[in-house]
Order: sequence, then structure tokens, then C-alpha cells
Amino acid sequence: MSFFAARDLAFNGKGPVARDTLRSILSKYPDYIDVRNLLAKTYSWDKKYHKARKEFNKITSVERNNKEVWVAAIKNELYAQEYYIALGLANKASIYLPEDEDIQAVREQALKGLSDVESPKEAESPKETTERSVFKNRIGITNAVEIFDVVYEPMMYTSLEYQRETKAGKIIPRLNYGNRFEIQGLQYELDFYPKFSKKVSGYLNYGISKSTIFPNHRVGAEVFVNWPKQMELSLGMRYLDFDNLKARIITGSAGIYKGNYYFSVRPYFLPKLNNGMGFSGSLLARRYIKDGVNYFGIQLAMGYSPELRQLRDGDQLLAETLLYIESQQALVEYQFTGKKNPNRYRANLGLGRQELIFESGRFFWVVSAGIAYQVGF
Repeated sequence: MSFFAARDLAFNGKGPVARDTLRSILSKYPDYIDVRNLLAKTYSWDKKYHKARKEFNKITSVERNNKEVWVAAIKNELYAQEYYIALGLANKASIYLPEDEDIQAVREQALKGLSDVESPKEAESPKETTERSVFKNRIGITNAVEIFDVVYEPMMYTSLEYQRETKAGKIIPRLNYGNRFEIQGLQYELDFYPKFSKKVSGYLNYGISKSTIFPNHRVGAEVFVNWPKQMELSLGMRYLDFDNLKARIITGSAGIYKGNYYFSVRPYFLPKLNNGMGFSGSLLARRYIKDGVNYFGIQLAMGYSPELRQLRDGDQLLAETLLYIESQQALVEYQFTGKKNPNRYRANLGLGRQELIFESGRFFWVVSAGIAYQVGF
């Protein structure tokens, strides 16, 4: 049976029969692009998007100027609602077919798909696409530990939170528990991510604690603005209230999406005790795997860190934040969802180098690790 007969079968809704013929042809002529393209399309029409993706990839990896294949491959991801992958393919196709109207049209569809399913930003993190089955509620638990190479005992952290999606934005009450140098403490926090418009959203935070290992009060506020070409900018502040120190910190971020990648820079500016200005910053990079929830990431930070681990100065217990200590840190993270459920899992591992509070210029090492789990309902 010829390619044309297989094409007629495919167009008449007889995909399985057509695929048998197309695979038979490919066994003899594996480089027959029109046959493989039609095979991929039949998979896509039958909602077998993953199999279609494999066949399209076999073509685009060797034939990079075939507009018909690029458009079909991008549409396959649009049908699958894999908008990040669709955008990445469209950007790649634009390299080989610059200013092509059809490529730009499907790219705009991918951007619109991302815009339609974006959830509000979380502080210091990029936008996330919601799951196809949207959940308004989530319960999450996080556990973390930090181990030092000096005399300090390990520190342990646990947080329990509830997330609720509302028309006004996401609300997250959270309970934090810390065990540091055999001193235990609780902190109560509330996050709110208001949605002002499609391009403008915000972040508000308030935390309170009576424990010596947390700030008495913690306040945060930030405004995020989406810009053209998949850019986002923000400007905000943090206020930390300790028994003997009140810190006001100016911060912001600049982020950009490039296909399946996201990059963000966040500086902190804070006053120092000698009336100077302290500076620290962090760089975040993420590679999204199949959507805005599944990703690998790495974060690098250095400078005067506004939110560091709590240590002792002699017999005095220092609160959570050491504002004027030099540090460097690298953290890798991996977040994924279950194969048959939308629950989220996240793991991270970090290595840091921090100046001793009681001996300027002397540093110690710390290894951190954490796991988190979220259930949607």
C-alpha cells in the first residue's frame, strides 16, 4: 500500500491502520520525511502527543528548514497544553526560519496559552502554569536540616502551610518550627499574592514570633510587572524587627524566560552599622521539564545576606537574621509531580560558606538539605 493510500486512511480517521502502513514504509526508507511527518501527525490527532513528539524530533534534528514540520510539531505541544515546550520549539524554529509568519502565529498561540494558565508569582520565583486539573487548595509540608563543619550543632526546620486560590489572589497561612542549638521556636506567617491585572501582581507577607530564634515581626511587600518579550521586573521591601535591631531592606528582581529556561537576578540593599550600605545578591536559573511546575534549578548567592542561619556570639543567642555577615552559597533544587497524581515533590541540596560572627575574616562551611511535599484538592 502506498504513502498516498495511507494518507487517505489517516484523513478519514483510520489512524491505526494508516500508521501500520507508514511504519512499514519507514522500515525500508527511514529518511522519508513526508512519511514520518504524517506518522507524527496521526499520533497527534489521536492525542498520543508524546509519541508524536518523538517522531517530530527525529525530523527537526536533521531537517531544520521544513516549515510544515515545525508548525505541526509546535501545534502538537499546543494540543497537549505543553505551552513552555511549544514556546521553546517556536523560538528554535525562528532561528532557522526568521520572520516566518506561520511560525510567529503558533508562537503567539503558545504565549497566549501561557498567559491564560499562569498562576500568581511566588516571591523570588518565576511564574508557574497550573495543572490541567486546577486545584484551589493545597497543603504542604517542608523539612530541612543544616550541618556545620565547626562546633555548631545541626539546625532543623519544619513548616506546614495551606494554600487557597481566590479571585483576589493566593493566600497562604504558614506555621514555621525551628530547633536551633537545642532551643525550639514557632513563627506564624501569612502570605498574600494579590492580582491587580494580567500584567501586575503583588506579594505581601507578615510574620510574628515570641521565640528568640525568629524575628519578633517580619514584613514584606513587592510589586511584579510583566513586560514584553517574556520579561518581568519587581520592586519591594523587607522589614525585620529584632529585640535590639530593626532592619529595612530594599529588594527587587529582574527575570526573563527563554524557551524552557528562566533566569532571575535579585539584589538586596541594606544599611550597615557603620552607616554604609550593605549589598547582596542572588542568581536563579531554572530549566522547566514539561510545564511550569516540573523543573531543575540552581541558585547562587553572595555578599551580605539579609536572611542567614542563626548562630551564637559567645553566650548570646542571635536571632534568625545576621545582617552584616559575608557569605556565599550554592543550592540545587528539583521539583516534580507524580506520574498519576498532581501532588508536588521538591528536594534541594546546598553548600555554603559563611563568616563567623565573632571572628571577622574566618569562615566555616555548611551543608543544607530539604524536602517538601504538597497535596492538591
